[in-house]
Amino acid sequence: MQPSPQAEPLASDPRVLILGAGPAGLTSAYELARLGVRSRLLELEAQAGGLSRTLEHNGYLFDIGGHRFFTKVAMVERIWHEVLAGDLLERPRLSRIFYNSRFFKYPLEAADVVARLGVLEVLRCGLSYLHSRLRPVRPEVTFETWVSNRFGRRLFDIFFRTYTEKVWGMPCDKIAAEWASQRIRGLSVWALLKSALRPSSDGGARSLTRQFLYPRRGPGLMWNRMAELLQRRGCTLDLNTAVERIEWDARGIRAVVANGRRHEADHFISSLPIRELISKLDPAPPAWLAQAAGDFHYRDFITVAVVLRGRDLFPDNWIYIHDPRVAVGRIQNYGNWSPEMVPDPDTSCLGLEYFCFEGDGLWAAPDAQLIEQARRELSHLGLAPPSAFLDACVLRIRKAYPVYDESYRRGLDSIRRFLALVPNLQLIGRNGMHRYNNQDHSMLTGILAARNVLGARFDLWELHRNSEHLEEGDEISDEEIAALEQSQPLTPQGRPA
Repeated sequence: MQPSPQAEPLASDPRVLILGAGPAGLTSAYELARLGVRSRLLELEAQAGGLSRTLEHNGYLFDIGGHRFFTKVAMVERIWHEVLAGDLLERPRLSRIFYNSRFFKYPLEAADVVARLGVLEVLRCGLSYLHSRLRPVRPEVTFETWVSNRFGRRLFDIFFRTYTEKVWGMPCDKIAAEWASQRIRGLSVWALLKSALRPSSDGGARSLTRQFLYPRRGPGLMWNRMAELLQRRGCTLDLNTAVERIEWDARGIRAVVANGRRHEADHFISSLPIRELISKLDPAPPAWLAQAAGDFHYRDFITVAVVLRGRDLFPDNWIYIHDPRVAVGRIQNYGNWSPEMVPDPDTSCLGLEYFCFEGDGLWAAPDAQLIEQARRELSHLGLAPPSAFLDACVLRIRKAYPVYDESYRRGLDSIRRFLALVPNLQLIGRNGMHRYNNQDHSMLTGILAARNVLGARFDLWELHRNSEHLEEGDEISDEEIAALEQSQPLTPQGRPA
């Protein structure tokens, strides 16, 4: 039987160093503190929270990417309530597709699609669908062929191609069909028609599609407050601290050098991007691991946050832009996440998201050029006239999405081989594990890593296999882990050459 983690302070605390103070790293420190163990966190940015921090400009607050606080794991939700108490709001969820100056319900509904596309376009889509059924494209190896064979080329071009290519920066004929079969599982023309005849209801219960929890001043409120709690409990948080070297030998990780200071520890927990972690190893890693650093790639994005005259521009939390004539992929409406994100109720604040790669033309464009592009594209989409603009700023977000291409699995095999050689190092979180997950999954990896410090044996890479190690009182069930895994966002895999 696996021993349960000790809840009382230890006579001699293990020294724990955590690299990265995003949701995973902070939650790991929070769990350690709950179990009586202090830790030290090193964070590159000036603010804790990682991708879930809240940014501010002239009193307006911006959520990087939009972070719904929704989970199937009771222990994670408990932590949210412990930290935020009365500052956690329950918010309605609405997100739609914006195409050809019309809003379409998302997930798609047949009656809504028919009403908004118009009779002529629906007939064209119908003919395209019949053609795809009579003459499907074979072999069916790409995202493009998989979707076109089931919906017709015309519906594929309207509802699938543009947004997918904007987000991932690769043509749909370079994305493997396997991702389409996961991403669009259960959706078909016939399913849409049946949903029109028999609409479903969730009976008023809070669900992923209807409501979610949200901090009143954005997700950063959660992580800033957790950081404050940790420091009051004796933990140390070093901000503006760059990891320079990770010293290791045959026994494991020995120390981390950051901002010229050497930190020794017994246990190391890292949410650094794997590519960066490998590059900082000292002495240099073996050739097979050094080569694996090149197997990890990332998708970055830019948010152009604009303040506009006028309220209630649209009721959605965010909208997906399926218009190939503009580069913007998604638009957040921050006031619909929480009214406190927008200090002046007679204004609106939108975040236009542009997906890119660090160093490409969009990333390198001057702020003024990006702001002008956002102004022009909002006008083109009919969402706001140029005269409504009051203020704007540009936010560049590195390594927002780990890319699942043909090389990343090879890289993961290599890093897991290395972890077997250095048993006092654990990897957690989105970039730490190169997994495109939600913050509740990242938090759970942090919790379980903390318990491993005290003698548990959780496999963070295979959460669904952990149930055999969980005991009564650990507050997570097989069903919760299964639901957690199913609720994580999917990422397209590149088609092998």
